[in-house]
Amino acid sequence: MSEQTHPIEGQVVLLAGAQASVTLQALSALLEDAQRHLVDRREDYGRRFERVEAGSRTYYLADANHWERVGEELGLGDSEADAVRRAHGAQFRRDGRRLDRKAEFETAMEIRDPVAIASP
Repeated sequence: MSEQTHPIEGQVVLLAGAQASVTLQALSALLEDAQRHLVDRREDYGRRFERVEAGSRTYYLADANHWERVGEELGLGDSEADAVRRAHGAQFRRDGRRLDRKAEFETAMEIRDPVAIASP
């Protein structure tokens, strides 16, 4: 397997894939495809969405239909788009716990979807 090119930890990928019935290998590939898509739009995300620094990761808090649109743009099926959404959300929650900002991060997720974009 190639070097990971997305900002989601392996354990998070495994859990998100299991919840969405997508294999680890398939979800890793989906996350890499999604990351290339997101990186190309980083400037737009910076203008349109709230940015949250969480340790070594940067998140953008996108609208609730964000992952549906990204899934359509990438030609993903519903379960694949759901798995990518779950992975980004689970990583955001994990980082919130690590930074002792769990309540803040959970509240943000009630109305927005976190999007992790790897640093260049």
